[in-house]
Amino acid sequence: MTASCQKKQDVKTGINLPSALEEVSGNEVIADSNGIWMHNDSGDSPRLFYVNLKGKLIKKIYLDADNEDWEDITSDLEGNLYVGDFGNNSNKREDLEILIVPHSALKSKDEIEVKRIKFNFEDQKKYPPKKKKLYFDCEAFFHFNDNLYVFTKSRVEDDYGKTSVYKIPAKEGNHKAKKIGSYNLGKKHYNWVTGADIRDDGKQVALLTQRDIWLFSDFEKDDFFNGKVSKIHFKHLTQKEGICYKNKDTLLVTDEDDHGRGGNLYTYIIPKP
Repeated sequence: MTASCQKKQDVKTGINLPSALEEVSGNEVIADSNGIWMHNDSGDSPRLFYVNLKGKLIKKIYLDADNEDWEDITSDLEGNLYVGDFGNNSNKREDLEILIVPHSALKSKDEIEVKRIKFNFEDQKKYPPKKKKLYFDCEAFFHFNDNLYVFTKSRVEDDYGKTSVYKIPAKEGNHKAKKIGSYNLGKKHYNWVTGADIRDDGKQVALLTQRDIWLFSDFEKDDFFNGKVSKIHFKHLTQKEGICYKNKDTLLVTDEDDHGRGGNLYTYIIPKP
């Protein structure tokens, strides 16, 4: 694996998001769309927001589900949305699930009935495990080749940047999440993985932390960590939790409003190799 560090990009100049998205936790652009689907963290109603690129709220839709701890949102190439209700701070949840929102229902004004993908991690044996094994929190995933890839968030002190990727079939039912790889982004809390996406052509993966965007490329199949890696380094810390590709050259990042700091939508141009 080869690594490089890109120049810093300023995150101070973002577009303000609506106040209803104070705790925005995930964002996604679907195919042939001019806007962005977003959602809040736990505590909000089970609703999705459709926002244009200027940060204006266009519509809201409600799901027939609970928002136990929604952490990320992704889509497939047909425009179906997947909402990750898998926040697991204490590592004791046994009801992790991903909600499937059909593309055909996104224009509905009624509450949308969803399908559910229920899962647990194949290597988690206790709920919760011991402190030195608190590796099963989760805030990030994406869809790729009929599967969902979930990236964990470590709660182990001095090992916060360790993330493991698990593979889950993107279909309704109960599944074991199969571990296929791990990577360590650092030791500090700002190295937590809080968002993820894959480019539409499947040739680049972006992982988000509060301090950096990590870009993985030149991998084979879904061996995402076995290739080239580079970073876009932010100039200062905010609570960044959502990332998605707008197109092959551009990433969109959102952060939570933390006492007046953040609550914005940011655009990043991916540096050329």
